[in-house]
Amino acid sequence: MAKVTLKRLKASCLFSTVFFSRLCTWRASLHWPQWMHHRIGIIPVPVYGLLLACIAALVALKCVSSDLPVMIAVLAVAGFTCAELGAKLPGLRHIGGPVIVALLLPSWLVHHHLLPAELISPIHHFWQTTNIIYLFSALVIVGSLLGMNRALLTKGISRFAIPVMAGSVAAAVIGTITGMVFGLDASDAFFYIVVPIMAGGIGEGALPLTLGYAALLQLPQDQLFARVVPAVVLGNLSAIMCAAAFEQISRRCRRHSNDLASSAQAHSIISREPVTVEQVAAAGIMAISLYLAGLVLQHFTHLPAILGVLALAVVVKLSGAVPAQLEYGAHWVYCFFARAVTYPLMFGIGITLMPWEALLAALTLAHFVTTLVTVLTLMITGFFVGHWIKLSATESAMINACHSGMGSTGDLAILTAANRLPLMPFAQLATRMGGAMTVILALGLMEQCE
Repeated sequence: MAKVTLKRLKASCLFSTVFFSRLCTWRASLHWPQWMHHRIGIIPVPVYGLLLACIAALVALKCVSSDLPVMIAVLAVAGFTCAELGAKLPGLRHIGGPVIVALLLPSWLVHHHLLPAELISPIHHFWQTTNIIYLFSALVIVGSLLGMNRALLTKGISRFAIPVMAGSVAAAVIGTITGMVFGLDASDAFFYIVVPIMAGGIGEGALPLTLGYAALLQLPQDQLFARVVPAVVLGNLSAIMCAAAFEQISRRCRRHSNDLASSAQAHSIISREPVTVEQVAAAGIMAISLYLAGLVLQHFTHLPAILGVLALAVVVKLSGAVPAQLEYGAHWVYCFFARAVTYPLMFGIGITLMPWEALLAALTLAHFVTTLVTVLTLMITGFFVGHWIKLSATESAMINACHSGMGSTGDLAILTAANRLPLMPFAQLATRMGGAMTVILALGLMEQCE
């Protein structure tokens, strides 16, 4: 028995030696280290292949769970795949292709039942139980605000309000007139297309807006909600494409950049000393604490928690209450989430918040032209008013475009397509505060009309 065991041990060692030598030869022939430098998004190609094979196996075995590690893998592989595809498509890559594909392709796949239910259901469950979009928004907002030069932030907040207000008035008038030219009733064009576009998104805009409409008109709220969602979705997509195209045009027309986003990047707080893990972790916890404070404020004021995060982060930054080390950590938190989480998050948005049916319902000529004219009016007005008050005209146009975005997700998509993500705090001001004022004024006007 001892001899048999010894023979088996020798055979096993011989097999392991031969296998390892062959593996090393195969690895060298494939130039494995070189492949590790090629990436799909941020994922090295060999790791991408391993993740893809594992996800396919889990789907085949019908054991995909909504656990955080599994969802990170699924959303990362799918999101960066869509982004790479959008970056390679001719024409589309110049108008925000990665963002558009990451948002629309999953919605189209779900509509045509081309994604397995074993994959869709866990993503929906994960989205509903984690509220990850609020975590992302809080970290990006707090990180970008605290990592920005204080004087630059003060200048941006004080000046961007004027282009946003001017753009809102101009878009309301011209958008309504455009709808009437294409055969829509003036009240339908204004209350169900123009106002929803500028209301601040779905949860914080369309939902309270239609609740108010339902109370005033004595109609079912779900019926009114289904009526305004196409305008919100199409307005956000129009803003993405217009912002990307506008950025391409402005880049070719100027010789040097003095934009606020460029200044924000150049004046971001970057430590000369190495940033420690403790500083980054403390900054993340601080962002979460501000979000919890926003939830408390929401209970008393009924304002969205993200709006509270924005207001509190501005106060903290302008007061100088945060030490420099935490600001350095916040800057790195922002950089990580902006680069590593954006496209996976967009894939999830395409599956959970972007119904393909709503997009198809909005693709009538009258709705499309009215929406496009409304968004363009916002941006063009912002451009010229920004130039008139000696603000960066291009950045002013981008902020006004975010006024037609779907909340935090819309701002994220628009600014990513335009390569202006450092403008996120100003975009949130335009979306949240501008949207809240739009809803309040629209409900007041509807009450007067009834």
